[in-house]
Amino acid sequence: MATKDPSISRFPVPSLRDMPTDIRARIEAVQEKVGFIPNVFVVLAHRPEEFRAFFAYHDALMDRPGNLTKAEREMIVVATSSMNQCHYCVVAHGAILRIRAKDPLIADQIAINFRKADITDRQKAMLDFAMKVSQSAHLVGDAELDALRTHGFDEEDAWDIAAIAAFFALSNRLANVTNMRPNREFYSMGRG
Repeated sequence: MATKDPSISRFPVPSLRDMPTDIRARIEAVQEKVGFIPNVFVVLAHRPEEFRAFFAYHDALMDRPGNLTKAEREMIVVATSSMNQCHYCVVAHGAILRIRAKDPLIADQIAINFRKADITDRQKAMLDFAMKVSQSAHLVGDAELDALRTHGFDEEDAWDIAAIAAFFALSNRLANVTNMRPNREFYSMGRG
C-alpha cells in the first residue's frame, strides 16, 4: 500500500499561477470541461514554448476533419502507446477512447492486443499500419499503403494515421522520461 501519492513528474512542475496567461487559460478551460486538470498539461507547462507547439500539433492531428473518426484516432494512440509502454497515454487516451467509442471494453482490448479486439477489419488494418509507423517506419513502403487502400483508406488517411502514430511516439517518450503519472480520474472514465 502506497503511503503517499507519487509525484506526477520527475521534472519541476509549475504552479498554475506562475504559468503564462495563455497556457493558464487553456488549462483552466480543460479543467472546466472535464472537471480536473490532466497531468500532461502541467508537466509540459515546464517549457511554455514547447507546450504551445505540442498542443498546436496535437489539436491539428486529433481535431482535423477527415475520414478517421475521433474514436479511431484514439485507437491509434492507445495501440501505439501500449507498444511504447507509455502508462500515461494508455490510461488517459484509453479513457477518451471509451467515451468516444461509447464502449467500456474497447480501450483495454486495444491496449492488450488490438488484433483480438472487437473492432472492424478496417480498423485492424489502420492499427497494423500505425504500429509499423510507430515501431519501424523505415520499413513502410507501397505494400503498406496498398493494404490501407484495400480497406478504403486514401492518401490523406494514411498521412493522418502516420502522423498520429509518429506524434504519439514523441509524446510516449516524453511521458516515459518525465515519469508522467495519469490522473486517478482517468481510470474510471467511460466504464459505466
